[in-house]
Amino acid sequence: MAKKSNNEGLFGLADKNSQSNAFFITLIVGIISIVLLIYFLRRKTVSRRSICIVGLCDGGKTRIYSQLIYEKAVETFTSMKENVGTYLVPNKASLTIVDIPGHERLRQQVFDAYKGSSRGVVFVLDSPALTNDIRDVAEYLYTILTDKVVTSNRPAVLVLCNKQDHVRAKGPQVIQSQLEKEMNLLRNTKTHQLESISDDSSRNAVFLGREGKDFEFADVSSIRIQFSAASAESGDLDELEKWLQSVA
Repeated sequence: MAKKSNNEGLFGLADKNSQSNAFFITLIVGIISIVLLIYFLRRKTVSRRSICIVGLCDGGKTRIYSQLIYEKAVETFTSMKENVGTYLVPNKASLTIVDIPGHERLRQQVFDAYKGSSRGVVFVLDSPALTNDIRDVAEYLYTILTDKVVTSNRPAVLVLCNKQDHVRAKGPQVIQSQLEKEMNLLRNTKTHQLESISDDSSRNAVFLGREGKDFEFADVSSIRIQFSAASAESGDLDELEKWLQSVA
């Protein structure tokens, strides 16, 4: 029987060592890749420290902003550019509050600039005026909730029912119910419009809520949506400040 030469034994040992080294190198590279991925994902989450205050004109956004940042009400006008300030959160990192203009020509452009860094969105509505504004309010809120960046980043969303000190103001639960009915009609309209289009935009559209069921905010599983009351005129923003504390 032929015997293996010493060279053959050495080569066989070298092959095993090479395979073993290759395995460990691959394992180490894989672990480093996972650690780096986790690090960058966490960094991205931590860097999102903005809270965007959005809503129609005259809803009280800028007054709410001034109460949060300056702790006092200031005389406000229709904003033509965003207001940006730092809000200090007890025992947590500070938040950047961004007051987005409500003017229809400006709001989407400004929101687009900040939505990627948004940790939360406060949608302010004028409670006494909702009966007249409900269609516009629902459409604006629908646009935000179906935005690709928003659905990807999944910021917390607070629908803040402002001017609750007004005699004609409805409470958050009633407003939520009214908005759900309006947004159900809006979703049906949007869905039918998309069905008539066969391009990529229709196939990639975000469906809001649960298919085969009337719209409810509770069914928007990708985003946590809450409703709260506020009276910026009198400085009653307790529920908003508790929400900011929880989001921070």
